[in-house]
Amino acid sequence: MITKTNMPFLAGIDDSGQPVFESLEVELLDQDTTHIRLLKSPLFVRNLAAGDKLRVIDSNSAEYELVQRSGNLSVRAFRTYQLEALSEVLTPTIEKLGGSLDLQTDRALVYSIHFSIGFSTIEKLLDTVSAEYPDTFWYYGNVYDPDDGTTPMLWWEEFESQE
Repeated sequence: MITKTNMPFLAGIDDSGQPVFESLEVELLDQDTTHIRLLKSPLFVRNLAAGDKLRVIDSNSAEYELVQRSGNLSVRAFRTYQLEALSEVLTPTIEKLGGSLDLQTDRALVYSIHFSIGFSTIEKLLDTVSAEYPDTFWYYGNVYDPDDGTTPMLWWEEFESQE
């Protein structure tokens, strides 16, 4: 039996210096709940995607250690209005590539898609859709170093070397 629960994850620090948390659904992988797997890619938490396995250090303070990446990319698309129209175009295409829509809010869509589809394929799709819906912006949630936001972490190279 799969045991699911929600746990807090640090999403950032607000303007007053207070931590901001995002509640994420996880699967408990052991009886003592020290190992978990993310069930969906997060909207605000950086460096994680659906399927990633983590070790819980302290769930009360949202401290976790990444144990194993799933190979999924977290892709976030933002639009200030008519997000449903964007979702109707983008979601079926992502699903045809083996990805999934993990979260939809009033202004954001969060997808998980395996990196093996190819960065160029994913980026071409997202750039094409963004051109059709000019007020759309998209970002990877787990590709760039969370500290600087520009340096690729290159974690996918470990997967490629195993093939």
